[in-house]
Amino acid sequence: MLNKVTIVIPTRNEELNIRNVITQVKGYGDEILVVDGHSTDRTREIAQELNCRVILDNGVGKGDGIRCALKAAEGDIVLFIDADGSHEAKDIPELLKPIIEGKADMVVASRFRGGSDEFVGDIEKLLRIVGSNIITTCINYRFGIWLTESQNGFRAIRREAGLKLDLKENITTIEQEMTIKCLKKGYRIVEVPSHEYARRCGDSKIILRKVWFRYIYSWIKYCYFP
Repeated sequence: MLNKVTIVIPTRNEELNIRNVITQVKGYGDEILVVDGHSTDRTREIAQELNCRVILDNGVGKGDGIRCALKAAEGDIVLFIDADGSHEAKDIPELLKPIIEGKADMVVASRFRGGSDEFVGDIEKLLRIVGSNIITTCINYRFGIWLTESQNGFRAIRREAGLKLDLKENITTIEQEMTIKCLKKGYRIVEVPSHEYARRCGDSKIILRKVWFRYIYSWIKYCYFP
């Protein structure tokens, strides 16, 4: 029976947001694990002040942090939530429910069902939503399914399943890889609607012009090659 939950917050220089995120997620899991990408601000200190377990990743990106979290988590279910304050902590029970009930191996919060403030406003955001839709559509055709979301970082997975995925990506393409590899292994994916807000403070760490090629490359690599 799956009954212990680890809430993972991957971080890097999020001292302006981390206190608010930790405060919101408290009570939804059995442990809060902050995986820090070698922040140079007070991110780790704030997390420790709030009695969170804090570990360092290997300093090569969010994907590495997620792999470290899966190895270090004590819970049967691992729930990931971003440190920028863009996700609704009140949606956590809905992400956990299908796994607890044995109906899913991974549950993804869908911004395309719940809406997003991050997909409108400028050309880069337009390109993000178009690119995300194209990749998700291609994944759907490849595996004969119907998903609306393949890349949102707000998701929950059975820890045992996550460890079997042999995840490789070091950056934010990790979520896309996770989705594809779950489908390849026949794991059940469920979506729940969740609204994504603009990050609470600070600037996004994702620079589209530097990573767009990796999204295309990793989609092709994991969909069509062993």
